[in-house]
Amino acid sequence: MSLNNNVIQRYNPENIAKPVGSYSHVTKISRDAEMYVFSGQIGIDPNNNIPADFNQQVTNTMSNIVDILSSQQLTPDHVIKINIWATEEIDWDHFYSIWNNVFGPTPPSMTVAYIQGLGLPELKIELDVWAAG
Repeated sequence: MSLNNNVIQRYNPENIAKPVGSYSHVTKISRDAEMYVFSGQIGIDPNNNIPADFNQQVTNTMSNIVDILSSQQLTPDHVIKINIWATEEIDWDHFYSIWNNVFGPTPPSMTVAYIQGLGLPELKIELDVWAAG
């Protein structure tokens, strides 16, 4: 499926199993695109507070992703891959309600890993974002 930005195409080939979540197996980037690699985005709020609640960190992280994309004149449609690092079980109902609102019916490719810790002890989730535009 081509997106409106004419730089990215996303696919789920029919010869492999369907995605087990809301992501695309294949993301193809036009050879004329510029690549953007962002530092991991965390659940910090605009006042530099990191909430203790995991789901609030998820909400803040997704908002921070939209904001950092916007700082480069990009939208969520430009995201090609997100790696998700979490220190505790993800509440997928909450996560996907925000994820689907941000990325819509053709979400980027995704990898999820559960790890023991992140850069600060209070962090519970961090998203590593790659984009092209």
